[in-house]
Amino acid sequence: QVPLVESGGGLVQAGGSLRLSCAASGRTFSSYDMGWFRQAPGKERQFVAAISWNGGDTYYQDSVRGRFTISRDNAKNTVYLQMNSLKPEDTAVYSCAADLNAVKLRFGVAGYWGQGTQVTVSS
Repeated sequence: QVPLVESGGGLVQAGGSLRLSCAASGRTFSSYDMGWFRQAPGKERQFVAAISWNGGDTYYQDSVRGRFTISRDNAKNTVYLQMNSLKPEDTAVYSCAADLNAVKLRFGVAGYWGQGTQVTVSS
């Protein structure tokens, strides 16, 4: 079991920044690849970013590359998503996910999911 709890969402103006956190419980966090996904109203869930178990590899959706940065601190059992230059189209519920298989994770197949945190970007 890898319970995941997201935090850091909120309302921000276009061009602003937010930092999302995803805290995991348990002693196996450092074994898992981690990802961030988002789902806007009426749309399918979308991959945003992923990071390998040791932080050595990162992956991004094209629309966020250069604006968002995923990172992790295994000592704190936490993965982060720093979001800069936010746009109204970034508005969504952001969820973190964990899986031992990085390829599956990037396709949205994950063993564990958090409940999500709302990010709203006003124009």
